[in-house]
Amino acid sequence: MHVHTALRHLALAAMAVSALGTSTAFAKVSAEKAAELGGEKYTCMGAIRAGSESGVAEYTGKFQGSWPGAEGKGGYLPGPYADEQPLFTIRASNMAEYADKLTPGQKALLEKYPEEFYMKVYPSHRDFKFRDWVCDAVKKNATMAEILDDGLGITGVTGAHPFPFPKNGLEAIWNVINPHRAWTEQAVYDIRNVYSDGQVANGRVNFKTMNTGTHPDPNERRSYTDKINAYFYQEYLEPPRDAGFTAVGYQPNNFSDDATNSWQYQPGLRRVRQAPEVGFDYPVPPAGMRNVDDDYLFNGSPERFTWRLVGRKEVYVPYHNFKINDPALSLDELIGKHTINAEYVRYELHRVWVIEGTQKEGVRHNYGKRVVYADEDTWLAVWADNYDKRGELWRVNFVNYFFSPQSQTFHRGATIYHDLTAQTYEAGYLVNQSGDDWWTLNEPLKPSNFSPEGLARRGR
Repeated sequence: MHVHTALRHLALAAMAVSALGTSTAFAKVSAEKAAELGGEKYTCMGAIRAGSESGVAEYTGKFQGSWPGAEGKGGYLPGPYADEQPLFTIRASNMAEYADKLTPGQKALLEKYPEEFYMKVYPSHRDFKFRDWVCDAVKKNATMAEILDDGLGITGVTGAHPFPFPKNGLEAIWNVINPHRAWTEQAVYDIRNVYSDGQVANGRVNFKTMNTGTHPDPNERRSYTDKINAYFYQEYLEPPRDAGFTAVGYQPNNFSDDATNSWQYQPGLRRVRQAPEVGFDYPVPPAGMRNVDDDYLFNGSPERFTWRLVGRKEVYVPYHNFKINDPALSLDELIGKHTINAEYVRYELHRVWVIEGTQKEGVRHNYGKRVVYADEDTWLAVWADNYDKRGELWRVNFVNYFFSPQSQTFHRGATIYHDLTAQTYEAGYLVNQSGDDWWTLNEPLKPSNFSPEGLARRGR
């Protein structure tokens, strides 16, 4: 095999890995503090129940699992707020009025692409309540979850974030690594990499994951001290040179004595091989516009950064983005020259947790600093600003989440990764042209679906 071909296949394995997302334990919260979850002040997830005078909605929790008028659970749904009109639009010309509720990355995009990047702001809503067992898991974790092994592992029950009242950045980033997500996911999605000269590289992936800790059967749910956190399967359908390349594997719960493991099937060789370790800042194909650990805005081991919890902040963030997944929208309508079409992105004012990671001395990473903005109601990372070694803002990324009745939780949709220096961007997890292969969530899968043995049988 030529060297460049081997390197490309290693990079493809890195993309598959990215699709997932101290020895002295920190003190747990008291039973009295944990009892406040689901009470008058805090939601069961640990978010502040009250709204704000500036426009953050009060938490209602009036929808659990679905909403009135929703037709079916699977496939595209317009959502409960489809008839709303924007309250206002933030542009480069008026962003000074809203500067205290914008991230540095948002301001940079507004300034750099004033004609293309703008923010249509809609009424804020906090109406979706998690299933009762998820709330129960959060309450259990409040009094039992701890950091282990110099920050590389945690204890607690799976299915929900471990630290509803985080006291430091490490606890907060472990919440980002382990929010409540769908149990299983199956989809065929498109990727578009857009270069500064307008050229576009296309990709298409058959994708499956299984998060072991969110199994609907309580007898099948796990502990964060168990070996496996999540499984992944990724088969490349496009571009033609990579069609048929498949990677499977798993991500562990504890990174002190394990790492994300991946096995590859290469059609030209008709054999399965274990991939070398890939992670952290390994570039994701087809264009290398993002890192492996940029998936979900942060995933994998937290070990290469020192994490600081800045605190809660009100920010205009992408939220309740149903429309961007509409099969009636073509990718030509969505993909702009420098960013995704802003007409189809909905922003709301929400409180987010701001978590800052600074690269540790003596370790490799292409980011000198990264700032993650995690929604307080879900602990899903919705925005990330990433800086180079000189402290200059470099990559600005965001995820468009929507609520899925099929999985009864918020689910990741179109994800956008901007490179401000190169003036390029990637749009991934695009399902608009997937037809019947649109997301299927919480349908049974087995660990054998993700095993190297199963992959080998497929390749015969």
